[in-house]
Amino acid sequence: MASRLVPNVTSKEGESQCKEKHAVLLSPVGKLEISGCETGLHEIKLPKMSVLPSGAESSAACEVCEGAEEMTEPLKQCTAWLRAYFCEPARTASLPVPAFHHPLLRRDSFTRQVLWTLLRDVKFGEAVSYKQLADLAGNSRAARAVGGAMRSNPIPIIIPCHRVICSSGQTGNYGGGNLMKEWLLSHEKLQKEKLAY
Repeated sequence: MASRLVPNVTSKEGESQCKEKHAVLLSPVGKLEISGCETGLHEIKLPKMSVLPSGAESSAACEVCEGAEEMTEPLKQCTAWLRAYFCEPARTASLPVPAFHHPLLRRDSFTRQVLWTLLRDVKFGEAVSYKQLADLAGNSRAARAVGGAMRSNPIPIIIPCHRVICSSGQTGNYGGGNLMKEWLLSHEKLQKEKLAY
């Protein structure tokens, strides 16, 4: 169970350049560009949203529209996890989180600690302030550093930086744009309410 909460991050010295593969997942929030290698997931790039998806678009099935034939195991795990997130959120708890293979997540740093803490401790449908996350990560005075960690998160949605909000209750900024952050928070709240009934 612990392996699901904290994905593997490889860090072999002298490791050769990895062979990066790409896939594009058509999702309710637009095209998500996913990259990774055999070792793990490198990055999820979010589209910028200019309008919120309507009801029909937001319930659209997620499907890989580019790169399906060359997907590595971590890319397959990532697309399965994202499909579940958007279409069947209750399944995400039973799916493995793909291994991560991004330099930021391989270095021992406060940013890495914050991202692992966020992934492990802030569950679907919950929100936490920058200050609360700093507390959880072990440095109560590092709310600004938490903001920096959120900005540099290479694996948004899976590492749920959208769940970090301002102490005032304002949503704060987001790499995919504020509309996407609002949509993701609203999606989680709605799905959590459905599961409660």
